[in-house]
Amino acid sequence: MLNKLKPKSEFSRNVLTLMTGSTIAQAIPIAISPILTRIYTPEDFGIFALYMSIASIIAVIATGRYELAIMLPEKDEDAINIVALSAIITVIISLLTLSIVIIFNLQITNLLGNPQISNWLYLVPISVLLTGFYQSFNYWSNRQKQYKTLAQNKVIQSTSTAGVNLSMGLAKWGVVGLIWGNIIGQTLASVILFKNILKKNHNLPTAINKNKIIKMLKRYIKFPKYDIISALANTSAQQITHILFNIIYNPAIAGFFYFTQKILSMPITYISSAILDVFKEQAARDYKKYNNAKKIYKSTFIKLMMIAILPSVFLYFFAVDMFVIVFGEKWQIAGEYAKILSPMLFFRFMGNPLSFMFYIGERQIWDMYSQTLLLCSILLSFFWNTNATQTVYFISLVFSIFYISQIFLSAKIAKIF
Repeated sequence: MLNKLKPKSEFSRNVLTLMTGSTIAQAIPIAISPILTRIYTPEDFGIFALYMSIASIIAVIATGRYELAIMLPEKDEDAINIVALSAIITVIISLLTLSIVIIFNLQITNLLGNPQISNWLYLVPISVLLTGFYQSFNYWSNRQKQYKTLAQNKVIQSTSTAGVNLSMGLAKWGVVGLIWGNIIGQTLASVILFKNILKKNHNLPTAINKNKIIKMLKRYIKFPKYDIISALANTSAQQITHILFNIIYNPAIAGFFYFTQKILSMPITYISSAILDVFKEQAARDYKKYNNAKKIYKSTFIKLMMIAILPSVFLYFFAVDMFVIVFGEKWQIAGEYAKILSPMLFFRFMGNPLSFMFYIGERQIWDMYSQTLLLCSILLSFFWNTNATQTVYFISLVFSIFYISQIFLSAKIAKIF
């Protein structure tokens, strides 16, 4: 009986493995969120949002976007040199970030309009370094189909982050607990993946050499050439909202908006990432073999839509009441934002995994144009609207249109039409 219930296809089995780990990983921070909202203030979340936004924007260029090319070479010897290249670039970017923070700390703090962020800027290079390493190790593990390891790693990262958040929050350390929880979780996740790579690939590190690294740098130059701009535009569009809510309104409003996105994005990110981890490997293989990815694209699109539709409808009608009951009366505004953002989250859930076709088809320039247009539209939303709620409405509309266009263009690359 149990054997009959097991997924038949390799794709479905791999997705199930990653989704199991992802489900546990996302359940942990969601489970402790009602506690966090009672031991941290909206202002704490606002400052943390500002820190994470800065780190996330810089982390986009941490690897030169070369980690995305790890999946593409036929030979592991070439792929491991891309991992080395990504790690080298990560160290360089992190050191440059540290230098900028040391020299221009006062100017950056004044620009952000929040004196409390000053000391935390010195930790940004650490977050950038850890993010770059994790991305590179994650893509290599994905290439090796080590889905069980990836699933376990998500759980460990989530558990460690939650543990620090709770312990420091209960000790009344304020935003310290949120920032250090993130750093410790990233550190453990990166170390575990790195140790696993060394354990299961004893001979590959000897294949790393200067000439091959330079060869891979030139071979996949389109990734930094085009994708850095598009990825910076995309991440900036996602993160600039937290920065501008802090500057234009106040840390509390920024905290409400950040917490809303955090709570709603956790299941979206973990589940769609699990599907993406499998989709990108099989889509890349099919594209190289058949010059299209029709079959896997259609299958993935249907799975994503079926998973997303009911939660999105529920969120639209019950978000406000749900936030008040679960997180407390002071988080009602966050619930109102959740209702407004529900259409955007539906299209994001489908668009994020499928848009990996831009990299597989090496059409990064398409992505660059659309991401740049998205960023410009988000910036305008803060100047066209007179209050925070109107701004959230406009943000939801702009992102929804963007994700629909991503789905259409990625389908074109997969040669669905």
